[in-house]
Amino acid sequence: MAQITTPYTARSLDAEVIPKQKNRLWRRIVRNWDIYVLISIPLLVLLIYSYVPMLGIIIAFKNYRVFDGILDSKWVGMAHFRTLLSDPKFFSVLSNTLLINLFKFLFQFPLPIILALLLNEVRKGFVKRLTQTLTYLPHFLSWVVIAGIFVDILSPSTGVINAVIKAAGFSPIPFLGDDSYFRSVLVASTAWKETGWSAIIYLAALTSIDPDLYAASSVDGAGKWRQTWHITLPGISSTIVFIIILRVSSLLGSDTEQVLLLYNPLVYGVGDIIGTYVYREGIQNGSYSYTTAVGLFISSIGFTLMIIANKVSRKYSDRGIW
Repeated sequence: MAQITTPYTARSLDAEVIPKQKNRLWRRIVRNWDIYVLISIPLLVLLIYSYVPMLGIIIAFKNYRVFDGILDSKWVGMAHFRTLLSDPKFFSVLSNTLLINLFKFLFQFPLPIILALLLNEVRKGFVKRLTQTLTYLPHFLSWVVIAGIFVDILSPSTGVINAVIKAAGFSPIPFLGDDSYFRSVLVASTAWKETGWSAIIYLAALTSIDPDLYAASSVDGAGKWRQTWHITLPGISSTIVFIIILRVSSLLGSDTEQVLLLYNPLVYGVGDIIGTYVYREGIQNGSYSYTTAVGLFISSIGFTLMIIANKVSRKYSDRGIW
């Protein structure tokens, strides 16, 4: 006979199950206390240094004065947002930031994938380890060091590249003082610094591909190119989509340190980005509320871009990218 469950019986079962679940959870926490302690440390750091400072966003809606403090500063509502939307300088740095990051995305994004595919085909362990070390090394150098290297290499008078150009019979090129070349220098320096490090993600993804797929395709007569196109790339497609989502969400981000160390007044028209604009207006001019509004506005756009990219990737991932 089927058991009839009355509301009273259901409530009784819930009353019995919930305490059991709580006791089971508490026993699991006690049994694995060391793991929970390890997890709590980075969570606490994240809370203190990432979430607590977000309370300062309120100064974007106030006329913040240091001596008045956050709470006692005058409330101005959306005034700072109206100011930035009517400031032509803001739209100039916004377009510069978008263009520079778009160029980095288009020209730098494929390089780690290509490097990972090439390293995956290297069979000699020593050569592979040496290549990995040489390509990873620039990531661990600060932008101060890298900026110094590029300034020396690209110097019109003593730089190696201009020495070759002059030896070929041409005039030296001021790469860091010419609007036509400055963005290319930013893209090239970022690619040199981060390509090897970014390739680690794709190398890790390549290890998850079943080797039997390559063996079966070889039996069917598929060469390296067909294996790469029909097995390797589809095998790491989820990783590629994930990286694309992150890159799209950071299209309005900026490597402020890189630009600050490489640019000069001659290239402000193409090199002045949101980060340097915020540094100049916020730190040097003391417009804390206005620059906070700029940061909040840019972060909101970045978050929106990430949601859109995620929706689009889900749509095409269900159909199959390849």
